[in-house]
Formats: sequence, C-alpha cells, structure tokens
Amino acid sequence: MNNHFIRGVYAGSFDPLTQGHMYMITEGSKLFDQLIIAIGINPGKSYTFDIDERVDLIKESTKHLNNIVVETFENRFLVKYAEEKQCKYIIRGIRSESDYEFERTMRNVNGDLNSEISTVFLMPPRGMSEISSSFVKGLVGPEGWQTVIKSFLPDPVYYAMIKRFTVL
Repeated sequence: MNNHFIRGVYAGSFDPLTQGHMYMITEGSKLFDQLIIAIGINPGKSYTFDIDERVDLIKESTKHLNNIVVETFENRFLVKYAEEKQCKYIIRGIRSESDYEFERTMRNVNGDLNSEISTVFLMPPRGMSEISSSFVKGLVGPEGWQTVIKSFLPDPVYYAMIKRFTVL
C-alpha cells in the first residue's frame, strides 16, 4: 500500500440501513480510496436484524460501489478501531443541531485519543435529513406502512423489512 492510499470509516448500527446511510456511504466512497462500513455491536441492545443479516444487507445494498468493505466491531472506541485499520478519516452525518453538538463533542474526544485521525462531517440533502433507523422502525405497523417506508430504504433492506414484519 502506498502513502497516497486514503481509507475512511463510517460506523453505525445500521438497523436498518436507510437511504440516509446510503447517502453517507456513496459520498464517502467518492472521498476515499477505501471506505470501511463498521457495524457496531452492542450486546445489551436488541436489534431488528442480527449482525450477520446487517452485514449481508449492507453488502447487497452497496455492491455497486467497488471500494467498500463491511466489517463489525465491538467494545471499542471508534477512533481506536480507525487507528487499527489505518483509517485517516471518520465520517459522520449531521442532520440537525443536536447531531452537530453530539458529533462535535465526539470529534473532540476522538482528537484527544488520536489527533492524526480527522472527522469529516457530511450533511445529507434536505429530503434525507429526517430519515433515521428509529424513524423508519417507528413507521412499521399501521395499515399501509409497507408503502410508506419504501422510499426510506434501499431495496434489499426494504424487502427484508417486509419479510420480517409482514404477518401472514
């Protein structure tokens, strides 16, 4: 690997992966030679999709991007994971003022732990700024939810959500 190879990391639980996440991944893939999608595992949290399903859904949703690697990490500071993977950048999405305040604080903590890894903030387009995994999961249930969530999810994730939540 030469010194000009630039690797970034984008981390989250991605439960489920949304179009907002896809925006971040697509933009990150343009910025770096390689973008690692790091799926965080929190043993105390209950998930809609288990870790293997999330890995598979992200791989399927990003197969058109040739510089994406999907990995998992657990019980680590993201900046330490980035350091181990030789990432020079962490990308984070900013949808609101509260996101900014939180991410700014995390950027400062990360900088204290490793000042050589920079955080890049990306802002999604207006139509995506309200999308979050929690928001999408909150739409599941009422009549017509299948139609409502379709525009918020990549196709592989949409079909997995339909399969997971449709009662026969």
